[in-house]
Amino acid sequence: MENKAPSISKVFAAGLWQENPVLRLLLGMCPTLAVTTAVKPALTMGLSVIFVLFCSNIVVSLMRNLLKPHLRILMFTLAIATFVTIADLFLRAFQPEMSAVLGPYVPLIIVNCIIICRAEACASKNGLFISIIDAIGMGIGFTVVLCILGGIRELLATGMIFEIKVMPSFFVPWAAMRMPVGAFITLGLILGLVNFVTGKKT
Repeated sequence: MENKAPSISKVFAAGLWQENPVLRLLLGMCPTLAVTTAVKPALTMGLSVIFVLFCSNIVVSLMRNLLKPHLRILMFTLAIATFVTIADLFLRAFQPEMSAVLGPYVPLIIVNCIIICRAEACASKNGLFISIIDAIGMGIGFTVVLCILGGIRELLATGMIFEIKVMPSFFVPWAAMRMPVGAFITLGLILGLVNFVTGKKT
């Protein structure tokens, strides 16, 4: 017997803020730190995650009543792996340069905690429509945070956004922002700001 379906607006808004995968749940940290050197790779990774999350939530929701408990995680993983492979092959065929930039992080979406978390927490317990809204909300929330991180790091590292120069000529690029330390510092400051705004302490 299924639980009463939550409201559409709450499900969508949860992914954007209350249960944002990066800012509130601290999920998907590996790609968050690794691919945010610029906005383009961050956006590409975010769109790939949205595609996989959207498709896998649909499949998991449709087969939720047919799953045996001991096969649940296996079937989730197989569904996710199928759509990750499609996303990876698409990037290799149509965006080879971006595929090279992202490297192994697109295939690693298979083990991204965000995807398996939403399959278990939402899609396996709710109908198709709620599962789709959840996937869109969570995916957009993840993508927005990646783009913010990528935008800050690209701006401070190169003085550009989307390879368009926006900083004045006297600006001195911060080389550290292209390095892992730049990702950790930027994410840490953003998380600190979020905790300050929400009045919570880590």
